[in-house]
Amino acid sequence: MEETVLVTGAGGQIGSELVLALRKTYKQVIATDLKEPSGEMKEGEFMRLDVLYKNGLMDCVKRFKVTQIYHLAAILSATGEKNPELAWRINMKGLRNILDVCTEAGVKKLFFPSTMAVFGPTTPKVNTPQYTVMEPNTIYGISKQAGERWCDWYFQKKGLDVRSLRYPGLISYKTKAGGGTTDYAVDIFFEAVANKKYECFLKEDTILPMMYMPDAIRGTIALMEAPAEKITVRSGYNFSGISFSPKQLAEEIKKTIPEFTITYKPDFRQPIADSWPQSMDDSVAQHDWGWKPQYDLAKMSKDMLENVAKKNGL
Repeated sequence: MEETVLVTGAGGQIGSELVLALRKTYKQVIATDLKEPSGEMKEGEFMRLDVLYKNGLMDCVKRFKVTQIYHLAAILSATGEKNPELAWRINMKGLRNILDVCTEAGVKKLFFPSTMAVFGPTTPKVNTPQYTVMEPNTIYGISKQAGERWCDWYFQKKGLDVRSLRYPGLISYKTKAGGGTTDYAVDIFFEAVANKKYECFLKEDTILPMMYMPDAIRGTIALMEAPAEKITVRSGYNFSGISFSPKQLAEEIKKTIPEFTITYKPDFRQPIADSWPQSMDDSVAQHDWGWKPQYDLAKMSKDMLENVAKKNGL
């Protein structure tokens, strides 16, 4: 049977690259979002779709005979703290609508993006285990932890083949970051190339788990393509790439742009970052479906600087 893939939140940081990667594998990939598509995404099927409107979701799934959904529509950490009601509604009601549509319409497979924000200040910070204390203290983290439990429930009770990753901070040159606490690790490259300086909203020694987008896209698709019998986690797999602080990243950038300077002005995002892991143990993902990142700090930084420079015509 030919697969038809639906992506919600396709215009976001992950979606804008995931859609293009999926279109290399699958003939029919429908990108959906509330905002109009830009760039290469315009070249394939696109629909305006609100995940809070279940009937519209169902119509789309039935019309295109969708077999897989990547549900990326969500409000991220920093934005969620400013508007908790909106974050809870989109992150929770949107997911419930997707889960119900999947089970009612017979969609075979669902991907749900979780996050390291499901962990909190009481979680072990270094090599955070797959199974550990989870007491998130942001609306984003709370909604994603609840989402993990819903996904596991729909697998256990309704047999839905749902799969999930706890993403670290994601770094990409193709789209600007969208309201997350790890956004500095994207913005810093654009500022370094354009202005040779950056004011960071986190302290210099704040170590957080990060991942370069090519690794994230490759890992996401690998998880979804793994045989169902290999998947032992239906809540969210720990998913790890590289860990570093703003100071370490700045030092790496200086190897290419020696005149680059960084200053620090921590804001409301600092306590959020302080509640998250510094590194995650993803040995379960490695064991179950062979996950392994390809980018370290040096390789990622070099590639980012080259591509940001190209994007700015430099």
